[in-house]
Amino acid sequence: MRNLGAYLDLLRRENELVTVAAPVDAALEIAEIHRRVVASGGPALLFQNVHSADFPCVTNLFGTTRRVDLAFGPQPGLFLRQLVSFAQDLASLSPAKLWQHRHLARPALRLGMRTARRGAILQCRQNPVDLERLPLLKTWPKDGGFFVTLPLVYTEHPDTGHHNLGIYRIQRYDRSTTGIHWQIQKGGGFHYHVAEKQNRPLPLSVFIGGPPALMLAAIAPLPEDVPELILASLLQGERLSRVANPGDHPHPLIAEAEFAIQGTVAPHTRRPEGPFGDHYGHYSLQHDYPVLEVSQVFHRRGAVFPATVVGKPPQEDLYLGNYIQELMAPLSRLVMPAIQGIWSYGETGYHGLSTIVVEERYPREALKFAFRILGEDGGQLALTKFLVVIDRKVELGDFRQVLEHVLARVHFETDLLVIANLAMDTLDYSGPA
Repeated sequence: MRNLGAYLDLLRRENELVTVAAPVDAALEIAEIHRRVVASGGPALLFQNVHSADFPCVTNLFGTTRRVDLAFGPQPGLFLRQLVSFAQDLASLSPAKLWQHRHLARPALRLGMRTARRGAILQCRQNPVDLERLPLLKTWPKDGGFFVTLPLVYTEHPDTGHHNLGIYRIQRYDRSTTGIHWQIQKGGGFHYHVAEKQNRPLPLSVFIGGPPALMLAAIAPLPEDVPELILASLLQGERLSRVANPGDHPHPLIAEAEFAIQGTVAPHTRRPEGPFGDHYGHYSLQHDYPVLEVSQVFHRRGAVFPATVVGKPPQEDLYLGNYIQELMAPLSRLVMPAIQGIWSYGETGYHGLSTIVVEERYPREALKFAFRILGEDGGQLALTKFLVVIDRKVELGDFRQVLEHVLARVHFETDLLVIANLAMDTLDYSGPA
């Protein structure tokens, strides 16, 4: 699907979208409705009349397994498995094996970006910039303000130009200024760190909406320097369209985005950001973070503002997180063939607990792979708090099975290793300061 509108049309046809015409408030009310619907396995919600906003807001886009399947289907996973099979055959490639993989040529040629002459994102431009006309949400009572909860934050490395697309929450301060919640362990934070060392402002673009594939790619736990836009192209089965920027900002625009907010993040400037009710189930507290000065806002005609609500698991993000794990599993086995399975548990916020299955060739070989995972450069698995390592395949998604398997075999005096004072997700306050 090329854009959010096409996905919403599909949800309507499948009776997976409910329109709310009654007036609603972006402060707490939308979030409370959303949480109750998510808890009951209900549909996506299109709020047409948001108090003090010029645009409708849609939530719960991916809040069931069925809607995730509607958004992405089986094709991306099938293509990745076939691609991994081809990579595994490269060492002993023969004309016969090459012919067996000929079907990969066509989808591979559709990967990447294309520059379009025009894009829906250019249909409207705010003049002057006014972020207060957008339906940002306050989702929990002690939140420090209103937030963009599905921002697709795009930056480029100041030296190499390599891009990063990630979801880093955005707190609105006023009509043209926001906070940007970058953590140093994440790609956008690395880019800002480099720019700040050079005393340079970092150009930043926040895309909101667009192809569902773009939203999924932004949360994928890709290693550093693996481009998220290529993954988005793979997920949607065609090249991702971008359009030249008519303003004075250096970044091109995602042609099919709903909104594009662009500006710069100055070096050595901080403002208090938060608190924010986060996906671990507690508030992340107020801390100083970089500041985005917004210079231009584009949006398509009839734009719809997508949002989500996080909190104590399970929430909507559980379904996307589980799909991403299933999608990326073949790549993990390609990089580390001895690892037969890997799963992180959304009920813990994903970073809290993971299990891996290792096929050992000699006693305690599994520890080598455990340390490799915890030492992955740029990979989000490196932030895992508890890593369970087993040598026999069980249903990893069912932690009860995993725990029964472990407790029947574990000797804690030799099998429990505690490694203190490692880097952890900065949202997790149980780690070192």
